[in-house]
Amino acid sequence: MKVLSVASEAVPLIKTGGLADVAGALPSALAPSGVEVTTLLPGYPSVLKAIGRARAVHAWDSLLGVSARLLSAKIDGHPLLVLDAPALFTREGAPYTDGAGRDWGDNWHRFSAFGRAAADIAGGAMVSRGKATRYDVVHAHDWQAAMACAYLRFAPFGGDEGRVPSVVTVHNMAFQGWFGSEVFPGVGLPAAAWTMEGVEYHGGLGMLKAGLACADAVTTVSPTYAREIRSANFGMGLEGLVIARGNAVSGILNGIDTALWNPAEDAALAARYSPRTLDKRKANKRALEAEFGLDEDDGPLFIAVTRLTWQKGMDVLPEVLDHLVGIGGRLALLGSGDRAIERQLREGAARHPGRVGLRFGYDEDLSHRMQGGGDAILIPSRFEPCGLTQLYGLAYGCLPVVSRTGGLADTVIDANPAALAAGVATGIQFDGVHYDALSAALTRTVELWNEPEVWAALQKNAMKADFSWTASGAAYARLYRKLAA
Repeated sequence: MKVLSVASEAVPLIKTGGLADVAGALPSALAPSGVEVTTLLPGYPSVLKAIGRARAVHAWDSLLGVSARLLSAKIDGHPLLVLDAPALFTREGAPYTDGAGRDWGDNWHRFSAFGRAAADIAGGAMVSRGKATRYDVVHAHDWQAAMACAYLRFAPFGGDEGRVPSVVTVHNMAFQGWFGSEVFPGVGLPAAAWTMEGVEYHGGLGMLKAGLACADAVTTVSPTYAREIRSANFGMGLEGLVIARGNAVSGILNGIDTALWNPAEDAALAARYSPRTLDKRKANKRALEAEFGLDEDDGPLFIAVTRLTWQKGMDVLPEVLDHLVGIGGRLALLGSGDRAIERQLREGAARHPGRVGLRFGYDEDLSHRMQGGGDAILIPSRFEPCGLTQLYGLAYGCLPVVSRTGGLADTVIDANPAALAAGVATGIQFDGVHYDALSAALTRTVELWNEPEVWAALQKNAMKADFSWTASGAAYARLYRKLAA
């Protein structure tokens, strides 16, 4: 079975968030189920540099008004297609924003063309030796790829005969890709698409909305988030459409790359370890304390690897720093985002030298060292479609302290009395992202830490949990086959 996975980023070529981890992992996750996944990426400068002198397999004289060509390469041994459209993607800055952090003004054009290209490719635009390459299913990720579903429905390549089915995965409902109505004439869709059942949304073009309305199936990255987005609190204005799609909406939990995130083989760590050799973690903790300039002691070391945003609950973290330090904890944080939150964290670190250490930005190797040396990872998100850092924490025995939402609720088993008695607890959950709830969760964590045998049992439970792609890959394969039947 041949699936075209359409994503605006994928590791190891380009990454701004968890979407890249998922898109990069899917080809290997689906291979055991007999599914060949070809990934389609935009031709950002870094991607073109990484693939080198790749072979051109198709060209457009006018792809929504710009010339473009399609390059064929490999990504971790799996098929890769790159849309080389210099007018759209050859520019300095991040994938979606310029050097000042502002959204590119032509993002509607860039990612509509990306979706148009995906629909053409899936329908057989690539021809080799007189034979067209077709795909059984198109899998579009988030708003940047969602327009592929609209083109497949309203303007399929070659007409309606043999239309390719599609699935759109919502990695975060908060990012929707909305643009004013003036852009619609430029996206190359028929007038019939400008309806509530198509791409129109609140008088403009809604790219994620288009995917939700036009895809044959909709998935989110956890079962709980699939239920949550049916409510106004999490649906971000699209909850009515999600409800209307009924059983077409489901949740498939993300997995992690267990080869990349494996403390027994992680070269980034000062000491590698397994559930049987947890005592070796102490060397990682000492190294992390030194790296962050923290006091060396035997109290719990909390970590946070996160975006500094309201969604992630980071506005509450500065409020609880005094409490965290007061109960014997320390904090090492790696993150970037809201400048006001950053300032408040700096002020907290200044009040508690040797107890709070900060690094602003992102460093992949450092994130590994933090999971290997931290005792508990704080994830107080207000909403979390799936989350990956708690899965990394589980794999490394860095116990997650999480709010009870989305994928966090699906992946962490709270250390309540029943779960502790049954020997299945893997972390700490709490309800409500505010001072009282988070400070109480921190207190409970320290109480568990002060019972070494209980804490070690929690670590072993966490590290033995299976969050590989095995089950999730099989679930996607079943969905693809259902759509293609």
